[in-house]
Amino acid sequence: MDARLRALCDLSVAASREGAGLHEYDGRIQDLSPDGVRGGLARLGGGSEGEPLEDAHDEAHLAAFEEHTRVVYGELEMHRRDPRPHLDNLELAFYDKGYAPAEERAAARTAHLALWPDAVDMAIASLDRVTAPVAAALLGAARGQRAAVKPSDGEVGERGLAALERLVAHLEDAAANGDPDPALGAAALTRLVGSSEALDVDLGRLATRADAERDRLRGMLAEACKAYDPARTPAELVPELLADHPDADGVLAEARAQTAEVIAFSKAKKLAPYLDGVCEVGPAPESMRWAMAMMSWNAPYEAEAPSWYFVTPPEPTWPAEEIEEWLSIFSRTTLPAITVHEVAPGHFAHGRALRRAPSEVRRVLHSSSFAEGWAHYIEEVCLEEGFRAGDPRYAIGMCLEALIRVTRLASAIGLHTGAMDVEESTRRFMADAHLARAGAASEARRGTFDANYGCYTWGKLALMDLREEAKAAWGTGFTLERFHTALLDLGSPPLGLVGTAVERG
Repeated sequence: MDARLRALCDLSVAASREGAGLHEYDGRIQDLSPDGVRGGLARLGGGSEGEPLEDAHDEAHLAAFEEHTRVVYGELEMHRRDPRPHLDNLELAFYDKGYAPAEERAAARTAHLALWPDAVDMAIASLDRVTAPVAAALLGAARGQRAAVKPSDGEVGERGLAALERLVAHLEDAAANGDPDPALGAAALTRLVGSSEALDVDLGRLATRADAERDRLRGMLAEACKAYDPARTPAELVPELLADHPDADGVLAEARAQTAEVIAFSKAKKLAPYLDGVCEVGPAPESMRWAMAMMSWNAPYEAEAPSWYFVTPPEPTWPAEEIEEWLSIFSRTTLPAITVHEVAPGHFAHGRALRRAPSEVRRVLHSSSFAEGWAHYIEEVCLEEGFRAGDPRYAIGMCLEALIRVTRLASAIGLHTGAMDVEESTRRFMADAHLARAGAASEARRGTFDANYGCYTWGKLALMDLREEAKAAWGTGFTLERFHTALLDLGSPPLGLVGTAVERG
């Protein structure tokens, strides 16, 4: 591997292992100690072995990730205030994925678990700037790591759990005594999100764009609701539609049927260049059941194997009201848009394209704003192309999902510039995204630690803008097939580099 790319992978071990399928990182952890981070930053650029890449786009892609890594670990020192990379360092769920023989994965998992005490030592040494809201919001995730340890892990598991309790205690102390203000500040947020996408960011303009997108989506939602039932407003209709869902036993059956449906539709409309391979549908492994729905794709450097669309029904032991709230996510109004997003032409289709990406940089370094932006953009493309034409519920579900995402963008900017507090963010999710207070509060709390959770809408808007540029540049030669093929040929690039698709397409 190119020395510069290897230095980046060493500073993003979990993403390299799980997103790219670089299994040489199995059974290993990232050195997130203060000294380890400084050493990793010193190796960025590849030293004497680091040479510019021949392809100008790939060089810009690689350089953007190098700059962002310097911002995250060097300039902003996020490893001192954000527990998430330390929790990712503990994550064992990946070994449940069938990417290799079970014995091989089990040995790697045991080796990884044996390193938990070291990972916790690193975390406690680094995490000295965790704010109280962030610690409180992530305590559940930290405690949830206990479930990954099995009785069969024996002494290795006992030592791992003892170490985990030290990390939990550290976060409990931060939750009780840390800085009550979670805001990064406007300057830090601008550097964080701008460097990740090779863009100069104007947060004020981005917030204004988010408000305009919210208003557009509200109008679309009102029209779709009127088409479904002219006698009721969206506020009256949406709760009833969300309550129309399969029972716990029926969720997987509907998801399987919809998976076949969206793949067939995407093939017929030529919405993605590659729709081969196998996409299985099933409940997430126990260690991954924190997610309601997710795609675990066959990563670029893995042998050919099925991808998995995990759709997790609620546990039968939960209280009835929690079961109902969980199942409402899989309503017959919202599940189709989720399946488009996760499967086709969304993440599954994107994963198949990444396997064909023409360079190591494109296969390994993935912009989350592009990946989530693509999957979110394509939800509306399917509406435009006639998916489930005649049933306004698809449009309603798409708009509801989009309103949550655009509110995340507005809240991230508000929370981290000090223009909004958690309660104000909660009210905005309730008013703009039709969420009940519990769900709205959860979304607002996520914004305290995930400053980039507006990436879905930001990415979608960038791709919608680029589509208009492609139409203008290509004229009568424009087709969605041509545009999407050129776009996905870039892998998952920073948003500031997507223009290459129009230049080379």
